Amino acid sequence: MFSLKKSFQSTQNPNFCITHLPIFLYKSNPNSDTPTALFFYLQEKMRRRVRTAFLFALLVVLLFTFVSVYFARNSITKKHVLNSTSDLRTRSKDPSFPNLVIRDDREKLGGQLRTRPVSSIGNLGSTVAILFPDWEVFVIVSPEAALPSTDSGDAEYKCMFENGAKSPAIFTGVLASTNRSTFKCVFPNSLHSRRPFIQPTLIRSWETDVSPGNKQVSPELIRWTTIAYESFSTENDVVLFVKGINRQLSNKPPSEFNCVFGDDGEENAAVRTAVTSSNQEVFRCHHPNLTAAVTSERIKISLEIVPKNTVVPSVAYYTPRRRTLARQEPKSLLCACTMVYNVAKFLREWVMYHSRIGVEKFILYDNGSDDELAKVVDELNREGFNVTTLFWIWPKTQEAGFSHAALYANQSCTWMMYVDVDEFVFSPTWQSPSSSKLLTSLMPISDPSIGQLQIRCNEFGPSNLTSHPVEGVTQGYTCRRKIDERHKSIVLLDAVNSSLENAIHHFEVKKSFYRSILVSTEDVVVNHYKYQAWSEFRTKFRRRVSAYVVDWTQAVNPTSKDRTPGLGFEPIEPEGWAKKFCEVRDDRLKLLTQDWFGSNTSHGYQMAWQR
Repeated sequence: MFSLKKSFQSTQNPNFCITHLPIFLYKSNPNSDTPTALFFYLQEKMRRRVRTAFLFALLVVLLFTFVSVYFARNSITKKHVLNSTSDLRTRSKDPSFPNLVIRDDREKLGGQLRTRPVSSIGNLGSTVAILFPDWEVFVIVSPEAALPSTDSGDAEYKCMFENGAKSPAIFTGVLASTNRSTFKCVFPNSLHSRRPFIQPTLIRSWETDVSPGNKQVSPELIRWTTIAYESFSTENDVVLFVKGINRQLSNKPPSEFNCVFGDDGEENAAVRTAVTSSNQEVFRCHHPNLTAAVTSERIKISLEIVPKNTVVPSVAYYTPRRRTLARQEPKSLLCACTMVYNVAKFLREWVMYHSRIGVEKFILYDNGSDDELAKVVDELNREGFNVTTLFWIWPKTQEAGFSHAALYANQSCTWMMYVDVDEFVFSPTWQSPSSSKLLTSLMPISDPSIGQLQIRCNEFGPSNLTSHPVEGVTQGYTCRRKIDERHKSIVLLDAVNSSLENAIHHFEVKKSFYRSILVSTEDVVVNHYKYQAWSEFRTKFRRRVSAYVVDWTQAVNPTSKDRTPGLGFEPIEPEGWAKKFCEVRDDRLKLLTQDWFGSNTSHGYQMAWQR
């Protein structure tokens, strides 16, 4: 036994007693019961030790998960606030509080004062910032801000964030509804994991980082997921555009909402009116009966969710009701509306062609272009075309933009054609010479019951091109799919339903008075140059403007008709892209436009829109 103990003590392996001792004892005395008993005893002890270790590890994991979720939730959301702690605050409907108050509360964030030192920003005024998709920060500057001209050397700005990180602030445009200048900057990677997301300060590029004597309160970034972003006042009501409340094919009843009008800084000065229509991102409500308490010239408007006692964050402002004024110019019979982004090189062809067939006015909702769009629009107007641009920066709001256009253009346009810049309305019956009434001659003006024409689309492919055709899309893309897809519309604006509901470029009409008709492709068709050369087509991965179509970068709903056949979830050119979607050779519009717009010049044969 002494030799056994000595041998056992000589081992340096801490697991020796569990793994080797039973075997060692058995070999020492195979006829004894001691080895067997000891074996089972150690085996049971080992199982208990493993169970204890497992339960302890599980407890640690659960505790860590609970703590992480708790702090993350409390960082991202606050009581009575949707998605962010914004400049809109709600008070409980407890009798001790006299009313719902809306104000720019930049003194508190989640009940605690938050300040940070920043450089003096001179007379830039107050700003509010929104976190857009792809980590873009959209900064809206107060109309009182003294911003120098963008042509001056002082017109360079930066966004400075709470950790001192800075990114260039690019001027994007002026919101027509509020006369506010806007900038975009990139949210720094160093803050992606930090909560909450705090609004940056807009500074001039030459300013210092820190001024100890100047501290500015920094509220949390407003999330784009849920926000009231635009409003439009008609003679009879107010139309408020709100993101994140209704879903596709699922509109909440208007009885759940109020429009709330309130002064920026006055306590107890909010006024509510009932919402009468709730559809997509459009909410209609009555004009407020503003009392003496509401004295500000700029009155913020937002949406109250009554069952939740919550007010949606807002950057929208109310304007008084619009009275019908005597028209300064005749009402156009036919206008065209589209949402655009960086279409400068396509625009001349689209405007010149459609002007030739009867479109009198063009309304562009600019979704934040940074090309030469403004220059091309100015050139077209100086050449005698009628092109209006509205700055509409809001991402994935095409349907809302078209609803806005139905209101905005109602006093200047009778019919509105909703097509994109890569879509050309064409009739196989048209021949040379051209007439400026070709399209309007096909419209059912004599039938007062027709409120909308729905026109089918032929979808053209890359036609073996690898770059944009300089002579124009009508000349370069001549091969298409055989089956027509979807349709676009020409709608009588007075026939549009009060809900302003629309999808894929067509509206719901007032069914008690009007009807929609689907036009035969033998009479009119839309040439949709959809699948262009890859260098042009890949931009669609980022610029999906519709609120209800799937994001192509998300691996969901792969069979959706909105997706491109054979294309994955990344902007990677599929093999053989240049030859795809080519089933029918169709050069009818190419030949027609050559007759109308082609000519021999000192630079060779060119189309009228070529520079």
